[in-house]
Amino acid sequence: MDFIPRIKTHRITTTSLSCSCPLLLRSSLLLLLLLPSQQINAQTPGWAKQRAGTFAWLHAVYFLDQNRGWIVGSKGTLLATTDGGKTWQTKAATTDVLRDVYFSDEQNGWLVCEKNLYDLKEKNEPRTYLMQTTDGGEHWKRIDIDGIEIDISLVRVVFTRGGRGWAFGEAGSIYSTRDSGVNWTRVTSPTRRLLLGGIFVDDDRGWLVGAGATIIQTADGGDTWHVTKLPQAIENAVRFSAASFVDNRLGWAVGSGGTIYRTINGGRTWQMQNSGVSTDLYDVKFLDAMEGWAVGAEGTIIYTNDGGMHWTTQQSGTAHPLERIYFAGRTQGWAVGFGGTVVKYVRTQAPDLHR
Repeated sequence: MDFIPRIKTHRITTTSLSCSCPLLLRSSLLLLLLLPSQQINAQTPGWAKQRAGTFAWLHAVYFLDQNRGWIVGSKGTLLATTDGGKTWQTKAATTDVLRDVYFSDEQNGWLVCEKNLYDLKEKNEPRTYLMQTTDGGEHWKRIDIDGIEIDISLVRVVFTRGGRGWAFGEAGSIYSTRDSGVNWTRVTSPTRRLLLGGIFVDDDRGWLVGAGATIIQTADGGDTWHVTKLPQAIENAVRFSAASFVDNRLGWAVGSGGTIYRTINGGRTWQMQNSGVSTDLYDVKFLDAMEGWAVGAEGTIIYTNDGGMHWTTQQSGTAHPLERIYFAGRTQGWAVGFGGTVVKYVRTQAPDLHR
């Protein structure tokens, strides 16, 4: 965040300095000119807004490193940056809603796209399709998923470095690819609930979460899925939006009403944690077993440095819903949401955790 402190200055006149000291006068004036410009480039830890140049609802953000990243949203909004978000360039792919974005490297990326029902030209035209780029987002080509139900909307896509990928969304729909997205096949799902978030830690182990407190997991790359049972009272009250795992045993799921659950055994059992907030949480990201972030409605950002035993609210600088969060390393992160909102986190040390 750019920070300009108040600097006390004193008027310098030729009568207050000896005319025999021109070098001192020039040095003093130079110092006054340099100090503000140096402070402008200084960054203080915390979240601060970035100008994205749009008022679109931003649904997803993805960064390859601390400089190169992409944001997607409503009405085909596709933004790219090469300087950590100081500037964003508008790219063209489609005018349909963009739900998710993923890049496996600086050249190859994917978009999850959804057409408005009123824009469908044919009765059998599917609402959802994918788009792929092989030149860093300069050009995109449409990828239709064979056999997809025409009324189903997919909302997320996750890939592994080995080229495995999964797209999922409404009615428990799951589609997988084994060849980096060239071909997609439908996977038998154990639920008809809306699936909103998920993560794979390798080509085999993954978890998807969604409405009705749904948590399903696989240990064979999605060929078979198993449902995690939570108390019925929880199922009727909670909608999970996202999950984050740091290995194949330790993970978290967040959702409506500030709900946070943690597992230490790969998802066989889950324990509730106290988030300290009652607003809906839409995304979560853990950097390691101890340090994690979650974002949600009303500009909510919460932070933990003890594995979720305690959470503290962070100042986001916005009251708009924040839908997705992404960290490139430990010191820089971004969250995006409604009204073209982009907030960036930069730190020199870990945030304070007030208990």
